[in-house]
Amino acid sequence: GPAGDGPKNMTVTRVVLADDHVVLRSGLKALLEADGDLEVVGESGDGEACVDQIVSLDPDIAILDINMPRCNGLEALEILQSKAPRTRVLILTMHDDVEYLRKVLSLGGAGYVLKQAASEELMSAIRTVQDGGVYLHSDHARVVAVSDAEPEPPSLDEPHPRYASLSEREAEVLKPVALGYRNTEIAELVFISVQTVEAYQSRPLPTLDIPSRAA
Repeated sequence: GPAGDGPKNMTVTRVVLADDHVVLRSGLKALLEADGDLEVVGESGDGEACVDQIVSLDPDIAILDINMPRCNGLEALEILQSKAPRTRVLILTMHDDVEYLRKVLSLGGAGYVLKQAASEELMSAIRTVQDGGVYLHSDHARVVAVSDAEPEPPSLDEPHPRYASLSEREAEVLKPVALGYRNTEIAELVFISVQTVEAYQSRPLPTLDIPSRAA
């Protein structure tokens, strides 16, 4: 809207919401807009319309249902990787299925939220994605970590040599990063400032041969 609208000095994250259930969509819109820093700029009930909207509106985040008429959420996600690469895409689904999850991640999706748990999880997912992270439900994170591991993962009693190179404080800060906590939450957990959290994260990633926070 015009510059005079809304609170001053607040960055608004623009969201497109695509789900063919109108009642669910209106409930999710109310949930998203309750905090004031998210704005649903477009809504649609089918995959083709949502792709067109996202390409024309260039939102920060898109939330797509997998099961939609005319181009499902996974097909839309694949198209959007080339047509709207800046938009982070969260997939909303009834399917608690690790194969769907793998497909979403392989297509560049930024997260996977179960419809059954959307009221509790969607805001956490949005906040994670706003911070540049990838959102996975804790059960999914475990499944992906286990199934992607080497055939014989190292014993937990014997830290990986690269892990042993971390200082105690670096290890303390990086563990919650791996669990998906945001910097502000880590600062509260470890009783240090957000700036210090950022400083403790930056050095270890190259040391551990990890290219990014999401990795």
